[in-house]
Amino acid sequence: MKEKMKKELCALGLLLKSVPALTFSLFIISVFSMNLLANKSLAVPFEWLALDCGILFSWLTFMTMDILTKHFGPKAATQLSVVAILINLILCLMFFIGSRIPGVWGESYVPGNEDVINTALNHTFGGTWYILAGSTTAFLVSAVVNNFSNYAVSKCFKKHPDGFFPYLCRTYISTALGQFVDNLVFALLVSHVFFGWSLLQCITCALTGMAAELLCEFLFSYFGFRICKKWEKAQVGKEYFDYLKQTEV
Repeated sequence: MKEKMKKELCALGLLLKSVPALTFSLFIISVFSMNLLANKSLAVPFEWLALDCGILFSWLTFMTMDILTKHFGPKAATQLSVVAILINLILCLMFFIGSRIPGVWGESYVPGNEDVINTALNHTFGGTWYILAGSTTAFLVSAVVNNFSNYAVSKCFKKHPDGFFPYLCRTYISTALGQFVDNLVFALLVSHVFFGWSLLQCITCALTGMAAELLCEFLFSYFGFRICKKWEKAQVGKEYFDYLKQTEV
């Protein structure tokens, strides 16, 4: 067991070393941003429809996971998702500490409302425990669903599995499943319990959020495919893959 753990940690170290810095940075930024913006609901004219501003970044998170799954595999993509979650929690802790440090936000200088606005900003950036817990749980579950469903769909293509059409199918199906699960779990854990959303609102939020993020996936999927091809040609992660073959981790 100890030896296996040592090999796993070594493999994870090589994986982190292998992932291009820009891609992983965008991944972490998108995870943190979508969780922060989940604090704000979108104003919509329909009572049955409910969305939060996290959809502005969540499509990037799932597109990045699809790229990582395509190149490194579902296990590696899920491990990187866990690392992103841990970094997100650390950043949230820093923001919480910052919100508790005595001081005044620049936007709170409104005559007669300074204390109210300053408190509201502290609560927004300091975070709320149930929103953080809900978003973390939802993302962890959806990451597993997205990454392994992406891999499962790829096994359906025996001929030319690395072509553009198979890539579209695996990313669209996995993103649809992952986004629906992410939105639904968060809505049920947070919005339904703490904000009084109905079950219909939770389901429509999950579906409409999924549809919005699938549209973004459609717009940017070609770039994701080209990134995968570029990584394959450049043999990105060769040291990591060689280590896996040698140790069979």
